[in-house]
Amino acid sequence: MGEFWPVADVLTHLAGSWRTERTVRDLASGDEGEFSGLTVFGQLEGGGLLSEESGTFVWQGVPRPAERTLRFLPGPTPGTADVRFADGRPFHDLDLRTGRHATDHPCAADLYRGEFTVLDADRWRTVWRVGGPTKDLLLTTDYAREG
Repeated sequence: MGEFWPVADVLTHLAGSWRTERTVRDLASGDEGEFSGLTVFGQLEGGGLLSEESGTFVWQGVPRPAERTLRFLPGPTPGTADVRFADGRPFHDLDLRTGRHATDHPCAADLYRGEFTVLDADRWRTVWRVGGPTKDLLLTTDYAREG
């Protein structure tokens, strides 16, 4: 991929609604799944954004409703974010001031390695590689601004 789209303030940039398309590949078994839905970044009292993702996840031909909630709080450096799970546990940092960011999240015996790229003002992508004793996954999510 060539150029990235720098974002001066990640929280300002993400606010609003995004069409969300995710592919999930199990690199060990070859199984694939996909998620399609909407992610809404709404204002949190006291600053930051509440990310609410909802849609349908299809795995091995079986569709199921799926949702996820994350908190995007102001980060230690202006323009960055501290991403947390809904219950407040730390997830990862996020700095898109260059248009690209890489981060890790250890989860029990697994390691989540994420790369975030901003493609333009209305599109961004996350790629998570998950490795561990029982996981070998690649999750690619494309976001496109609604409206």
